Amino acid sequence: MEDFDTLLKRSAEHHGHLCAGQVIGVRMAMLGCRLIGIEDPQKDIKKLIVYTEIDRCASDAIGSVTGCKLGRRSLKFTDYGIMAATFLNLETGQAVRVCSTESSRELAKKYAPQIKDTRKQQLHAYRVMPLSELFTVQDVKVNLSELDMPGPTQAKAVCEICGATVRDGKEVIIEGRIHCRPCAGDSYYVPLKTRVVEDDSLN
Repeated sequence: MEDFDTLLKRSAEHHGHLCAGQVIGVRMAMLGCRLIGIEDPQKDIKKLIVYTEIDRCASDAIGSVTGCKLGRRSLKFTDYGIMAATFLNLETGQAVRVCSTESSRELAKKYAPQIKDTRKQQLHAYRVMPLSELFTVQDVKVNLSELDMPGPTQAKAVCEICGATVRDGKEVIIEGRIHCRPCAGDSYYVPLKTRVVEDDSLN
């Protein structure tokens, strides 16, 4: 694996700016990969799946370091709102969940007392803070379904309510009928009306 500074620079370029979350994400990814025996995730990309638990800066950093991507199905997003990620070695089944500690925020003062601006203080402190103070680590078992593996779609179902095609076993069965998750009531949106798109509508 490349050195921390190189990985952080690339991550910041990918994300759009350098921030404390980038530092946490890069260190989290480096630690997680090392603990499951993956020395160079960019070369061992087919061995690795990562679950991120928050839609913030650290997740971009983790994707940048590992090369895992949603479109490749090697990066999984579970919206728990927790600054944490789980790293799974597909070859060995070994997995670890690495979680950022809330105490690290206060500890930033200890490692960068000369910096008064909170954001700059964290940016510097998270670079040098011992891993044991920055993270908690758990060995975990990931129940990965064959339908969640990278590769071509293995299963399709058609929602009996709206007609949407649901891939990879994500359908819900209610009273014997196939539902997509929105039709089953698990939706982030409220449907208003269906539009008819004309061929020249964007010209």
